[in-house]
Amino acid sequence: MKWTINELTKRGKTVHIVDLSDKPAEGTLQEVSALPDGIQGAVIGVTNLQPADVVEALAGKGINNIWVHWMTKTPEVKEKCGQYQLQCLTGRCPMMYLGGSISIHAIHRGIAKLAGRY
Repeated sequence: MKWTINELTKRGKTVHIVDLSDKPAEGTLQEVSALPDGIQGAVIGVTNLQPADVVEALAGKGINNIWVHWMTKTPEVKEKCGQYQLQCLTGRCPMMYLGGSISIHAIHRGIAKLAGRY
């Protein structure tokens, strides 16, 4: 997630980080409800929580486009996105699309293209 945050910031995107861990990083928000209004998309990368619970909170903030990081996809998250009629992308690492031309992400991207999963 840190790479995704850095790459989005580098591309001029406004990034708000919600850290739901027991020890949130300094300068991060600790609740989805603390996000400002008007956000169009979110990337979910939770590991200790049920991502579907985060989807519900994001839907409550009016966020309609959700990318569930490939290591955090669950059957419940797709169901919850459907329930709230949200655009939901799962099973793909954001860095496969955001990463530079010479990186481990470029290799991942190349393999995904060959396998028809890009």
